Amino acid sequence: MKSFFKILHFATPYWGYALLNVIFNILAVFFSLASFGLFIPVLQMLFHQIDIPTSAPVLRMDIDSIKDNFYYYTGQLLDQYGNERMLVYIGIVIVVLYFLKNLFRYLAMYFLAVVRNGVVKDLRNALYLKILILPLSYFNEKRKGDLIARMTNDVQEVEWSVMSSLEMAFRDPITILGSLVILFVISPSLTVFVLVLLPVSGFIIGRIGKSLKRTSDKGQRMMGFILSIIEETISGLRIIKAFNAIDITDKRFRHHNQDYNRLMIRLYRKRDLASPLSEFLSACVVVVVLWYGGKLVFTPGNFLDAATFLVYLGIFSQLMPPAKSITQAFYNIQKGSASIDRIRQVLAEPEVIEEKEEALSKKDFRSDIEYRDVAFSYNTDPVLKGINLTIRKGKTIAIVGPSGGGKSTLVDLLPRFYDCIGGQILIDGIDIRDLVIRDLRGLMGIVSQETILFNDTVANNIAFGMDNVSKEDVIAAAKVANAHEFIEKMPQGYETNIGDRGTKLSGGQRQRLSIARAVLKNPPILILDEATSALDTESERLVQQALENLMRNRTSIVIAHRLSTIQFADEIIVLQNGNLVERGTHTDLLADNGVYRKLYELQSFN
Repeated sequence: MKSFFKILHFATPYWGYALLNVIFNILAVFFSLASFGLFIPVLQMLFHQIDIPTSAPVLRMDIDSIKDNFYYYTGQLLDQYGNERMLVYIGIVIVVLYFLKNLFRYLAMYFLAVVRNGVVKDLRNALYLKILILPLSYFNEKRKGDLIARMTNDVQEVEWSVMSSLEMAFRDPITILGSLVILFVISPSLTVFVLVLLPVSGFIIGRIGKSLKRTSDKGQRMMGFILSIIEETISGLRIIKAFNAIDITDKRFRHHNQDYNRLMIRLYRKRDLASPLSEFLSACVVVVVLWYGGKLVFTPGNFLDAATFLVYLGIFSQLMPPAKSITQAFYNIQKGSASIDRIRQVLAEPEVIEEKEEALSKKDFRSDIEYRDVAFSYNTDPVLKGINLTIRKGKTIAIVGPSGGGKSTLVDLLPRFYDCIGGQILIDGIDIRDLVIRDLRGLMGIVSQETILFNDTVANNIAFGMDNVSKEDVIAAAKVANAHEFIEKMPQGYETNIGDRGTKLSGGQRQRLSIARAVLKNPPILILDEATSALDTESERLVQQALENLMRNRTSIVIAHRLSTIQFADEIIVLQNGNLVERGTHTDLLADNGVYRKLYELQSFN
């Protein structure tokens, strides 16, 4: 239940609707109990179990006076209209009371709908924003399928299991409390006896509920694993087919799906036990109440008469459905608690890349970028060790070296995808951790080896992240990137949808759209992460020309796989095992006969 109350803080903005729900629930309970309350005096007078007052008692603001006056005037009506006609009138009053009870019950649910759906909406929004904010290192350690499961299945489980229980959580305790008050008034001893029985059934239900939560947690984690397999399968379908791994992959999926199936069967069997178990326990309690209450009725001198006991049973029967609903709600909340815990794990993740409260705004780049004794590691093994590097404005710096040397990590530190664990990075003499993150990243344009495009139109992909961009600006950027010609030939031109991750385009076309996006952003600092390494010769020529257009009059940091593409750089940096081992121009590094020369000769030989 702790998880349930923790998730309820999302309901804070909707407290007004929740208050209206509580008020209308109280009114519904009041009219429900009032309808039963009418039976006691009417039945007692009809059965001549009480003496009807012959004169009107003095009306005072206390229960006895109000009750005596009610008996007197009801008795007068009985004398005037007779028993049968009086029963008709009482029936009409009860119908009106039941109408009011259900009207207020509907109004309570009407306002609760805003709370229920609002909480789920805010929960989704909070999760999505958290995923946007979390550092890239978080996603390196987590399965994407599991994160997708938390944003979809777990949130849906909260909506179905927990939020559907809000109505019962707000309404049924009020019903039970009001009913118990009336039952205490009618027969304190009988009600105390009933209350002794309830904790026993509650204990049995609670034990099963805890087991249900554990099973639900396993089920949600297993569903996250299955979604990971599906995501990996779709992404790697080409390789699966190429290596004839369809049967092996299918067998692996069937194995995990069968495990999930067995677990869910256990889960639903436990959950479905809630209703019959609570109904059986309720029947046991009713039988005991009948026995004990009947004993009180038949005991001479006991104030509990048959008519009062019948009404007691009627009100007690009203107590059982909400008690049963609370049992069902308890099971649902226990089942949903596992999902709440999984969601809260994501929301509680530290942001790591945090922006200072007094962060400085910076809209321009004036002089240089400086890496000052920068060190970084993902786990325990260092990736960068004491890097010192200055990049002057307007210069092109190329970073080369063997795989795993830290090239991509070095440039990922600049837009604060990660934060260095030692040293500092400065732009115009200001530590980048002192800058507004949005402003820092606004100074940079990134073109990576893995082109990231979205399932949208060509125009929207080029203008991604920018507001109020005219079509003329988009076309101009596409022309600089050598993309305008092939875009014009597409079925709807710039309004053509390019499919998931741009699958309707070739590798060279996708890369040129990525370059057009960077051109339109017009950043003073450009980061190129092996932007041409995965392209064929013709595509590389077009992309390289587009890159040259893009790099003109900009500060550029180029990670190069093909050394022939960076011979023009003002300075080449060679990284090996996290150390900066060489630096200089292409000609100087060849003359040094070091790491760079070996890399160059290997590529020339190939």
